[in-house]
Amino acid sequence: MRANTLSKIKIMTDSSVQLTPEEVKKYDITVVPLSVTIDGKTYLDGIDISRKEFIEKMDEAKELPKTSQPPIGRFVDAINKLTADGSDVLGIFLAKTLSGTIDAARQAAQITGKENKVHLVDSELTDRAEGFQVLAAAKDIEAGKELPEILKHIDHIKKTQKLHLVVVNLKNIIKGGRLGKLTGKVATLLNIQIELQMPGGHLIIAKKGRGKKFARAFNERVLDEIRANKDKIKEIGVSYVSTEDKPKPMIELGKKIKAINNDFNVLVRETSPIISTHAGMNAYAILYYTE
Repeated sequence: MRANTLSKIKIMTDSSVQLTPEEVKKYDITVVPLSVTIDGKTYLDGIDISRKEFIEKMDEAKELPKTSQPPIGRFVDAINKLTADGSDVLGIFLAKTLSGTIDAARQAAQITGKENKVHLVDSELTDRAEGFQVLAAAKDIEAGKELPEILKHIDHIKKTQKLHLVVVNLKNIIKGGRLGKLTGKVATLLNIQIELQMPGGHLIIAKKGRGKKFARAFNERVLDEIRANKDKIKEIGVSYVSTEDKPKPMIELGKKIKAINNDFNVLVRETSPIISTHAGMNAYAILYYTE
């Protein structure tokens, strides 16, 4: 797993990651798109369809959209391109428990015969949590650190990262099968909202309740958790699924987080179509890690 000290390390990730276009450009990050199908038409995430466009189409769709991991050939092309100058590739992907994306990347590395040049990491989450790891690795590379130290840093982030996700409408996540055996516990309950967490990369239902009271209690609980760790937290993400006329509550939530510690770097942004498909309309998440 040790990179040649003379070689450059390039980063590859997937389109479920929460990164701004400016971050992708600044650190020259290769984002391999997953695909999403809406009412029979397939789009490459972030290429053929934007996050805003997807949410609008999902809101109007007759059937639940379907997501697909990148084909192995797309990874083969990306790996060949990135390693052409002798560089190593560090690939950081969404949790294996959510998608076979990392397995497709591993198979592609084997096909290219460059397994020794491609180093793959299961982020054990997705969205901004995956982004935290990507950005940390990018900054480490920029600072001249070598692969073992970078991987150690990523592992620390994985161990301390937190996801708190509110699913307002259970229809998508139940139909998508992402709750597995847990589905039966909530599928028959009416007007239930749930909080999901992913300790160690495994999706669990942390709490459930009804209505606006549940969301208010969720917000206060997570804000209290952030207050208790305010000196250890640097990066926080607020990601959401909603149409253009409904981001205001998320912006206000971001302001409340920032008020806890003005040094926090807080990114409030629509999540990817990959996450939106399964989380459903009006879902939102707060993600952070401690140093």
